Amino acid sequence: MSAPDAVRPVARAAAPSRAGRPGPAVPRGDLGALRRAVADGTVEEVVIALPDLQGRLQGSRIDADHALAEVLVPGGGFGACDYLLAVDVDMRTDGGYAIDADDRGFGDLVLRPDPDSLCLPPWWDRTALVIADAVDHAGAPVDVAPRSVLRRQLERLADHGLSARCGTELEFVVFDESPAAAHERGFRDLTPASRHNADYGLLATAGIEHLTRRIRRALGDCGLRLETARGECHPGQYEIVFRHEEALRACDDAALLKLAAKAIAGQEGRALTFMARVDEGEGSSCHVHMSLTDRDGRPAFAAEGEELPDLLRHALAGQLACLGDFALLWAPTTNSYKRLQPGTFAPDAAAWGWDNRLAALRIAGHGAGRRIEHRVAGADANPYLVVAGIAAAAVHGIEHGLEPGDPVAGPPGPDAPPLPRDLAEALARWRASPLVRAAFGPDVQRHLARAAAVELDLSRRAVTDWERRRLFERI
Repeated sequence: MSAPDAVRPVARAAAPSRAGRPGPAVPRGDLGALRRAVADGTVEEVVIALPDLQGRLQGSRIDADHALAEVLVPGGGFGACDYLLAVDVDMRTDGGYAIDADDRGFGDLVLRPDPDSLCLPPWWDRTALVIADAVDHAGAPVDVAPRSVLRRQLERLADHGLSARCGTELEFVVFDESPAAAHERGFRDLTPASRHNADYGLLATAGIEHLTRRIRRALGDCGLRLETARGECHPGQYEIVFRHEEALRACDDAALLKLAAKAIAGQEGRALTFMARVDEGEGSSCHVHMSLTDRDGRPAFAAEGEELPDLLRHALAGQLACLGDFALLWAPTTNSYKRLQPGTFAPDAAAWGWDNRLAALRIAGHGAGRRIEHRVAGADANPYLVVAGIAAAAVHGIEHGLEPGDPVAGPPGPDAPPLPRDLAEALARWRASPLVRAAFGPDVQRHLARAAAVELDLSRRAVTDWERRRLFERI
């Protein structure tokens, strides 16, 4: 991850031509260009998408003329069932959420499009996409919607005269089987798309270069600013890294990557997963690089050498203080905790270090590029909630003037506070935490606790392949 662009505002312009290809027909956020594209037939429909609790983009396809006349106008929006914010990955809804869809009769909330997110995803024909905020019929934000949760934490930073900029590093694993074939096999005995550890390998990823290049180009055509891409440690694993952006846009970009990667992989006949850990091999992460800027756009973490400016010290200490209590945000599934292991690149203890990838929090970069890298979140985490947690932790450290203690070199020692070992422990800490309640409020605390409880209850009933292999004959 390169230095953050804190002092270099990014114009919302068309992506430059690459290898003779034109930039996007509709520059990101340009409603005027969308109107022209609809008039000339380039765009026929508009997808209005809402990030759900898992960070997936869910929504509806709307006729383009109707979208321009009724939806993509000031105060406009589109109705969608409120249960979208109170379901698990199987779209099951249960009681106990702050939004109880069954009790409320599965009524509508309003998806209010954010024009800045408008793009033309090239993996769909003649289609525009815009990400929406969830609001009620009076126009007030739905507090438990992930975008609302993030916006609230960014407002808290703004109260201190600060803005957050983030860059994400998302990993995924590609398999040779199609999504349908993988499903028929029960997602067992799949063939990774590369044969061995391809970390930084330029030849080992040749078998998926066509797919990953399509993904990279598609994201560039949507106006996203990629920084690097490469093979990773697990066979078939790949990483895409984005340049620093304003925090909300960075999360929109991460959500778009997940959508694009799965859609394009399916078109190419490949299965692709963002599971935190797909087998006993290396897991997949969502590392987040975060920096703060002041009211004048100056980088607030800027420093040379082994220096921690006051604001960086306090923000870093806040991360350490909240890391365990906020674990549900970084690790929302039972599978998440299979990735977090001692002595790995997915550390299981609260510690920080200088340029130390074995620590949960790494201080990286120099000068204006100094930043905190948060290394706990897995690829299965919701990027909006991850960044909301990082921002909330920074506010906590700043408001209380916390100090981070000494850095670690290499893996954290036995005195480093351990993170929750599983989802049950993470849920108990989240429910009991005054830090969670103070940062997010009781509704968000209860809502996300219910989501975790549903996941945990279902996992406790499941019989795994490991249990069958271990016990079927020998018990």
